[in-house]
Parts: sequence; structure tokens; C-alpha cells
Amino acid sequence: MADVTPFLWFTGDAEEAVNFYVSVFPNSRVTNVMRYSETGPGPAGEVMTMEFELDGKAFMAINSRPMESPPSGELDFRQGKIALYVDCETQDVVDDLWAKLGQGGRELPCGWIQDRFGFAWNIVPSGLREVLGGPDEERADRALQAMLQMGKLDINELRRVYAS
Repeated sequence: MADVTPFLWFTGDAEEAVNFYVSVFPNSRVTNVMRYSETGPGPAGEVMTMEFELDGKAFMAINSRPMESPPSGELDFRQGKIALYVDCETQDVVDDLWAKLGQGGRELPCGWIQDRFGFAWNIVPSGLREVLGGPDEERADRALQAMLQMGKLDINELRRVYAS
């Protein structure tokens, strides 16, 4: 079995982003930093890659330069960003992460938020699967319709709608 580590692609702000993410999630830390040398291709001293953990899970980040179109034979990372899913134990955790990750970003529908670095986060309260996938199809559909109207997900409201 191979280890799979999410690799986040940045264009100059990897260090700022990683330090921000590590400050948001408990049990998080930077585990390794490599910087560009005088030989480049980035500015000497700027972060090239960072290895870090978010709540104990491994991630990597890289700084690269923006590309209009990559040179022949190079990977095209212009659309290479990934989305991150966060399963939150309580509504308080949802509220806290939503507020922190949303600073300088923008709210999106259905529990999605885009941070100021352009990454999308799906901030989901535990219990959502039970409400949307509950045994009563009519109730689950009502809860789904309510969720589709939300930005930040409110599990208490969704449970209320499901129960009504």
C-alpha cells in the first residue's frame, strides 16, 4: 500500500497559508520546510515546499510561479487545487472553522467556503449523513431542501426540519 498525501499548490503564498491552516486546526504543526536556493527556480529564501499536519493528517504545500500556459512537458497546475472535507464533531466546531476559514474568503452554498488562498473547504457537521440519508425518504428530502438553502450548515436546524 502506498501513502497518499494531499499536495496543495500555491503561487507564492504557501508559507502564509500553511501557517494559517496550522493555527486553525488543533493538533496541527509544520513538520518540514524546504526553501529555494540561489539556483531557483523561485526567489532565494522563499518556501519551496512545506510538509505539515492538520489534526494529525499529513499534507504538503508547494510554491510555484503562475503559469499562463506551462512549457511543453510540464504539468499544468493552473486548475490543480483540491477541495478539503472537514467532518466536525459539533456545531461549535463548524461555527469556529467557518469564521476562521472565511476571513478574506467567500461563503458558498451547502457548507462550502473558499478561503483567501482559493481553496474550497466543505465544513460538515457530524450527523449530516443520518439526516440526509435517514430511513424516511420524505423527511430526508425536506432536510436536503433545507440544506440547499444554507451557506454554513446548521445541524440543529436540519434535524429540526427532518423531525417535523
